[in-house]
Amino acid sequence: MIDDTNVYARAAARLNRAIPRDLLLLVARLGIAAIFFLSGRTKVEGVLTITDGARDLFANEYVLPLIPPDVAVYAATYSEHLFPILLVLGLATRGAAAALLGMTLVIQLFVYPDAWPTHLSWAAILLPLIARGPGRWSLDRALGLETGA
Repeated sequence: MIDDTNVYARAAARLNRAIPRDLLLLVARLGIAAIFFLSGRTKVEGVLTITDGARDLFANEYVLPLIPPDVAVYAATYSEHLFPILLVLGLATRGAAAALLGMTLVIQLFVYPDAWPTHLSWAAILLPLIARGPGRWSLDRALGLETGA
């Protein structure tokens, strides 16, 4: 008789060796960066000219407490460009991921409270980047800002 637990444990060990932690962190960085960057691109024309449509969204649909719409549209749009670029480079990774998690929480609480499955999936990608950092394949590591395993 085959010991199922042992087979499972051996398979899990093989997968741990076959899929390195650094690859998981790189895929997380690239995946979440794409989501936010593409969202940011819908709010601009050219390089970073905010569209009238984006201004209307923040004035009417993305209304936030304490932050005027004309400030929020710039903050959100520029954040959706800057932080994803940092994630792709693996530069200031933990801070960039934390900023995007904060943005996700604001969207969840004040803009789309019923979209929690989407926001939970974003958090699931961002939290390992905050907790574990960018991995070896990053500028943070190359510059000595991250020295972990």
